[in-house]
Amino acid sequence: MDKTIEKTKQLFRALSQSTQRRPKKAIFDNNETTSSTDTLGWISTYNQLTDLVLKQFPLLPPICSIKLLPLNKISANDYNPNKMAKPEGKLLLHSLEQDGLTLPILVNLQSHHDLYTIIDGFHRYELIKKHSHLQTVKGYIPAIVLSKSKGEAMSSSIRHNIARGVHQVELTANMVIALKQMNWSNEEIGRELGMDKDEVLRMQQITGLADAFKDQDFSTAWE
Repeated sequence: MDKTIEKTKQLFRALSQSTQRRPKKAIFDNNETTSSTDTLGWISTYNQLTDLVLKQFPLLPPICSIKLLPLNKISANDYNPNKMAKPEGKLLLHSLEQDGLTLPILVNLQSHHDLYTIIDGFHRYELIKKHSHLQTVKGYIPAIVLSKSKGEAMSSSIRHNIARGVHQVELTANMVIALKQMNWSNEEIGRELGMDKDEVLRMQQITGLADAFKDQDFSTAWE
């Protein structure tokens, strides 16, 4: 514990020194390039601090470890069942302009270890990437990083969208089929997505891919 405290103090001193070299306003200036050694230095220190907190207190939820990630290292997924209408998009833009980003995006660490795929928050990411004045730190966005398989990331994306009531049924059904093609059982799909057996079957019927389920039985534990 003492070593962790000392390491934390060292990182805070490094962060303080890197930010005191110039006016505070300049640190977050959108005219500043992300190639600046000072900028990269304090961002690296900040990210190390968040790692240290989660390492020392592993029971803390992921929200307690928010990193600053380069926008150009993040990509959209190809399975997100969430679309946003223009009025909602305008409202989100207005919210970001008035309040800033109050909810970090959620990303999945790819096997390359320096690239990330969005699990949740694509619309926030898209607007911040498109509108540089929304980038408090130019070229970066706050994010929570998870490390999941593609199937786990897909189910996590659905859970986040369903919890907000903004998923599209047809696309969710397609994701159910995709999970089946990854050899997920009906029970696993239902458990991961918070669906009962009737909902999973309805997803099958929507896609018309009955063959994907024809030889599968639900456990009596579901009844």
